[in-house]
Amino acid sequence: MQDEYRTVARAGVHETEVNRSRFLCALAPAATEKAAQDFIAAVRKEHADATHNCWAYVIGADASVQKASDDGEPGGTAGLPMLQMLTRRDMRYVVAVVTRYYGGVKLGAGGLIRAYGGAVGEAIDTLGTLTRRRFRLATLTVDHQRAGKLQNDLRATGREVRDVRYGEAVTIEIGLPDADVPAFRGWLADATAGTAGFELGGEAYGDV
Repeated sequence: MQDEYRTVARAGVHETEVNRSRFLCALAPAATEKAAQDFIAAVRKEHADATHNCWAYVIGADASVQKASDDGEPGGTAGLPMLQMLTRRDMRYVVAVVTRYYGGVKLGAGGLIRAYGGAVGEAIDTLGTLTRRRFRLATLTVDHQRAGKLQNDLRATGREVRDVRYGEAVTIEIGLPDADVPAFRGWLADATAGTAGFELGGEAYGDV
C-alpha cells in the first residue's frame, strides 16, 4: 500500500486555446470509479454541443485503475496523453475531462497530443495539488473529566482528531503514522495517568 499520494486540491475548469480550438479541462478529485464516471457524464451533458469530450482518470493510491477515452479524436491523441500527464504528475483519485470546441484549424496528431496533455498539465498547475498520507486509525476511550484536556493536548501536539463520540465514556478517533504508534502509547499513558483505552483500527489517508 502506498504511504502517500497526490490528488487535485479542488474541482475546477481551466481553458486554453490552440489554433482557434478551445480546450476546457475540467478536473476533479474522485474517490471511486463511479464518482469519476458520474463527473464525466455531467461534463458531457453540460457540453453536449462540443466537438469532443475526451477523458481520463486514475483511481487508487497505487493507480490500480487507469482508463481513458479519445471520444472520436484519432486513436491515442487525446485520452492517452491526458492519462500520461496525470500519471507523470503522480496524480491519484482524480478525473479529467477535456472538452474541445473545434476552431477550424486541424492540429495533426502531434498537435492534438500536446494540446490534450498540455490542457491537463495547466489545469493541475492552476488548481493545485494535495498530498495525502496513509494513517492508522486509533480509537481512544477516556472518562468525561479528562476528555476536554486530552482533545486539547492532541491538537496541541499536531494530532488529527477525526471523530469524537460521547457515551458512558468519550471515544476519540485519531489518525497516526504507523511509526508513531509505540511513542504515542507512552504519551497517552502519561497524559491520562494510564486511564485511557487505546485500540488500533484500519488504515485511511489524510491530508498532510
